[in-house]
Amino acid sequence: MAEAARELDVAGRAVRLSHPDKVYFPERGFTKLQVAEYYLAVAEPLLRAVGDRPTTLKRFPGGVGSEPFYAKRVPKGAPEWVRSVRVTFPSGRTADSVLPTEPAVLVWAAGLGTLDFHPWPVRSADVEHPDELRIDLDPQPGTGYPEAVAVAQVLREVLAEAGLTGFPKTSGGRGVHVLVRVEPRWDFIEVRRAVIALAREVQRRIPEQATVAWWKEDRGRRVFLDFNQAARDRTVASSWSIRGTSRATVSMPLTWEQLPDAEPDDFDLGTVPGLLAERGDPHRGLDDSSGELDLALDWFERDRRDRGLGELPYPPDHPKMPGEPTRSRKASLEARRGDESAG
Repeated sequence: MAEAARELDVAGRAVRLSHPDKVYFPERGFTKLQVAEYYLAVAEPLLRAVGDRPTTLKRFPGGVGSEPFYAKRVPKGAPEWVRSVRVTFPSGRTADSVLPTEPAVLVWAAGLGTLDFHPWPVRSADVEHPDELRIDLDPQPGTGYPEAVAVAQVLREVLAEAGLTGFPKTSGGRGVHVLVRVEPRWDFIEVRRAVIALAREVQRRIPEQATVAWWKEDRGRRVFLDFNQAARDRTVASSWSIRGTSRATVSMPLTWEQLPDAEPDDFDLGTVPGLLAERGDPHRGLDDSSGELDLALDWFERDRRDRGLGELPYPPDHPKMPGEPTRSRKASLEARRGDESAG
């Protein structure tokens, strides 16, 4: 008979897990309880990645085959020890977002069907100034993980020239995410502009391999550097998050030396706890590497002044932003031609 519920003792917190035997990943047989146990096993580095950050929960209530949704507010009925912090969306509306502070919060979230944790790039003390710059390298059709790695290596060089240090991780799929710790002195608009400047510099160096074209039809068989993941209320799955794939893959933090030879499918719910115990956290030094955005922002102004390149389109859910070009494919194509012709 299936177990109706189980109470887990998580560092002195009693966390109730309903239907712990429910299968979340039919292909692998992983259950809700195994998801919760995974998050306990990786709680220490995961809390370094999401702790004290407003965090959206990507929930799959019926398991990986069900339709997921993003829970941007603390769900009703949450335990009193689940803390929150207020954030402002692009529309101007606000919400009290989950603020992970302890392992019990991770297990409680797993009990709600949470697979991915999507933290904002800010801390609770200052939700208007990101302390993490994130660059999402998204392979387009005809490209895959090896191409994303090749572009990431060029990005690493560009970051170093800008005085910044990148920490790579797999996306849990074919892509690569690069995280950069920065001083919380710049707002979301400025951080996004820094990402645009860095991405444009990568594109200039390898135009056949990398692109900043917003419209999918214009990207070709290249890796898209998604500058809009730096926009307000846009997030990527955290390091150590389980992804909603049939294999239960994990967004795995790596060193630059490990990145080229890694096989993203090797990192999953079953294998990652052992790898963590064996290797430790490859991103342990992330918090000690804070950099400045002055040079990257100088590059943005240089591109605007000398090449006529300014803002790029925002996501469709954002209000029209100052200096933003018309949100049409024609305008985007003209901007891309300017980007790619500027040397």
